Amino acid sequence: MFAVRIHGRGGQGAVTAAEMLSVAAFDEGRHAQAFPTFGSERTGAPVVSFCRIDDRPIRLREPISHPDALIVQDPTLLHQVNLFAGLKPDGFLLVNTSRSLADLGIAELAGAFDVRRVATVPATELAREHLGRPLPNAALLGGFAALTGEVSLTAVTKAILDRFAGAVGAGNVKAAEAAFDHVLASAGARAAEVR
Repeated sequence: MFAVRIHGRGGQGAVTAAEMLSVAAFDEGRHAQAFPTFGSERTGAPVVSFCRIDDRPIRLREPISHPDALIVQDPTLLHQVNLFAGLKPDGFLLVNTSRSLADLGIAELAGAFDVRRVATVPATELAREHLGRPLPNAALLGGFAALTGEVSLTAVTKAILDRFAGAVGAGNVKAAEAAFDHVLASAGARAAEVR
């Protein structure tokens, strides 16, 4: 089973991201589930969403405490809560930022993970460019597809278009494709660092 935990703030689409990720996995013939947990239901409040993907039926229903992948939609959460709690040493980390991990003050912490499994993507900026709104969720799913290979970009774009129609769907698809390309391009640089 592949477990994903998404940290964001209310209004950024963390719940929708988990749902679209589960739909993408389901469309590729896998079993999936998505569910959120949050306190106050207001814009800006911390939100955690979960997604599980497996080749067999999923019977677990509890929150994910030891994820295989962690998606951080809002980097302002990095120093407010222990986002990295439970992330497996061989886990994947995707952070929505145009800044470096050192600039965010987490280079040492992120350094505990395989550099080939850690990526940043300016998802909010890509969403503004392609969608006209700062909603990073769809772009981050494109980056997730590139980083992990757990779902294909084709499945992600189909899930986006199933959820959003017209110009909103098309803009989100373009943001996801741009994030996918960004993470693939940075993966080459990270692989070169390891060699």
